[in-house]
Amino acid sequence: MTQMRAEIRLPTEELRNDLPFFTKVLKMQLDMIYPADNPEVAVLSGHGLRLRIQKGAPEAPGTVRILTDDPDGFANGQRSLIAPNGTRVEIDELNPPLVLPATEHAFVVRRLADQAPWVIGRAGMHYRDLVPSRLGGAMIASHIRIPDGGPVPDMVHFHKVGFQLIFCIKGWVDVVYEDQGPKIRLTAGDCFIQPPEIRHRVLEASDGIEVIEIGVPADHVTEIDHAMTLPTPHLRPEREWQGQRFVHNQAAKAAFAPFRIPGFEARDTTINENTKGVASVMVARPTGTAPWTRHEGDILFTFVMSGQMTLEGEGKDAFRLSPGDAFVIPPGLATRYSDTTQDLELLEVSLPGNPVTIAV
Repeated sequence: MTQMRAEIRLPTEELRNDLPFFTKVLKMQLDMIYPADNPEVAVLSGHGLRLRIQKGAPEAPGTVRILTDDPDGFANGQRSLIAPNGTRVEIDELNPPLVLPATEHAFVVRRLADQAPWVIGRAGMHYRDLVPSRLGGAMIASHIRIPDGGPVPDMVHFHKVGFQLIFCIKGWVDVVYEDQGPKIRLTAGDCFIQPPEIRHRVLEASDGIEVIEIGVPADHVTEIDHAMTLPTPHLRPEREWQGQRFVHNQAAKAAFAPFRIPGFEARDTTINENTKGVASVMVARPTGTAPWTRHEGDILFTFVMSGQMTLEGEGKDAFRLSPGDAFVIPPGLATRYSDTTQDLELLEVSLPGNPVTIAV
């Protein structure tokens, strides 16, 4: 059987000075050293890393990061060290707590007609940023498309997030989720909530599939799970991940009821209930004339899925909005949705869920 090893080479001027640092301070083990009479090469391993420290090697000393669940108990609590050979060593947390930045509130309008660039992201998917400021890092909203359908080159993975929504606005996509049975097809008008760290894999998509993805916070880690195979053997629809349940909400089964804004009705995707108030996701459409209103939530994001409307804001220019446009309304700002067409349909995401709304 073929065996292989990978090493990272680091330079040194005097090997005997480096060995105590790497073995005693960094707790790595010495695997190889030569020549015996005047050692110039030492190979050490530990913490999932293999280092070859070599006298006169041409590389720069570089940086080694060691991640541990007890950073204060490692290396006598030092978080940054310099080895005798010049290598910088950083000690950090293996699983740092999720930090939700304070929202930098702003009135944001992002129109498809403004030709915001599409960029190629993970697994070859195309991404369009709907909130470039990301509200100071509080959230990210992406319009995602896969131009050519078929199998998606994805792996089992999970996201370290506080909240994540996938809402399909065109086409279909097949996804398999941990403890949720066989693959699930998401079609236009349907949505998933992906609880924090639920394992999943995108399998296949139709030509021209388009989804809206909301993530909180904006900068979050996607981690590959090489050990898990999906689907998992057990179906556990009631399972919670950090207090949230998986949701597959289907438009065909939903009913409309009065919306938080008079003159509109909406269908509730049940996400507020299944996240215990972390967020709500509503699909709203007009039934009459809407008044000026203010909301008292934190983040209020809206995407125009069909039809047209004019967005008016107190002290702001009015914007005529069409499908593909998106906007964010900060708390306390009076706004009005006017001149709506009969086919207008809005996707609204609010954090926390179901914000108090006051007519003014």
